[in-house]
Amino acid sequence: MFKYFPHTEEEIKEMLKVAGVNSIKELYADVPESIRFKGDYNIPEAKSEIELRQLLESFGLLNDQLISFAGVGVYDHYTPSVIPNIISRSEFLTSYTPYQAEISQGTLHYIFEYQSMMAELTGMDISNASMYDGTTATAEAAIMAMSAGKKCTKVLASRTVDPKTMLVVETYAKYHGFDVEMIDEKDGVTDCEDMRRRLSEGGVAGVILQMPNYYGIVEDYTGFADDIHESKALMIVNSIAADLAILKSPGEWGADIAVGDGQSLGIPMSFGGPSVGYMCCKEKLLRKMPGRIVGLTQDNRGQRAFVLTLQAREQHIRRQKATSNICSNESLMALYVTIYMSLLGKQGLKEAAELSYAGAHYLYDQLMWTGRFSRAFDKPFFNEFCVRYDGDVDELLSRCAAAGYLAGVKIDEHTLMLAVTEKRQKHEIDELVELMKEG
Repeated sequence: MFKYFPHTEEEIKEMLKVAGVNSIKELYADVPESIRFKGDYNIPEAKSEIELRQLLESFGLLNDQLISFAGVGVYDHYTPSVIPNIISRSEFLTSYTPYQAEISQGTLHYIFEYQSMMAELTGMDISNASMYDGTTATAEAAIMAMSAGKKCTKVLASRTVDPKTMLVVETYAKYHGFDVEMIDEKDGVTDCEDMRRRLSEGGVAGVILQMPNYYGIVEDYTGFADDIHESKALMIVNSIAADLAILKSPGEWGADIAVGDGQSLGIPMSFGGPSVGYMCCKEKLLRKMPGRIVGLTQDNRGQRAFVLTLQAREQHIRRQKATSNICSNESLMALYVTIYMSLLGKQGLKEAAELSYAGAHYLYDQLMWTGRFSRAFDKPFFNEFCVRYDGDVDELLSRCAAAGYLAGVKIDEHTLMLAVTEKRQKHEIDELVELMKEG
């Protein structure tokens, strides 16, 4: 009757006997009648493969496929067509966690290459491979700072960090017993004087900064590391991974921990996921870092071999003493960005970033020429920026959407944030500008 159930009638009877009951109904006797569902399930009739494909395709057509000029954490970057084909190979798509090194050399190898590339991109010593996304990676970095700090009670974060990220950090902090205090912003950037004042009060384990920040501004963090380290705190920098192909790396700023989202490294937007978070740090913090680290060694025949290292920090080995509860691995997405970085290489990553930068600055200049927009901040930006609009932002976004354009993200009643990637062509930018100067 239930052909998808894995157990036979005999097996069910045997389990019920061991549980000391005579039927499934008796097994759930403690569930009150008042909350039991007694109606019919809204399950459609069985469909053929053709019918099912047509149904799913009809659901997909309900989505509006817009040309995206939105960002704020998710970006429409180019994905080389070979990547989906490679990751669809069975040895990658069906593999899970590489606990048994002798049968997981392929998986361990690409995680090792991912770690090597991310460490170089961020200018840090070490990378792990077990972060879900950029927001949770930032929260894990805050916990890591608390673990490294002695008698610390709080973590500081700039108000120029993405609010979505801070909501996750604050949720983690609530259940890990530490406070999160926000550093004021001034003209769209971190107020250095307010940071110093809060550091001087003591008890700070780490300071979270973002580059580029929530408004797309490229902040100057010169001297920040000195102030933070003087207070015995750690400097945590959250960055969009692709931006680091051109921008100064967290390591160059003097950061102790670099975190962020890897979606910008060729992972499709896919209406919000999946993505991959990255975490890199200085070698001195190696034993405080959560998640997996793959190391290179030699087997008993002298051949190169890859293994999981420092597993005692993970939940599956010593749960009560685990550094973190991170135990599932986003390694399929880590493989995705590893192939992307391998295909593009250093020069390709740089060229994609340069195209994004040029397109964003061209769009910004054209919007200024319309007379409908003005500067939100007089600060340098990379490929994302804020502008003030002299009309109704909601009406503007709706009008552009009707014409097939996702024209940015509303920040407040009169402020719009737009992002440009290497995929956006000049004629698309020009058409968007024409739409936005109307009304």
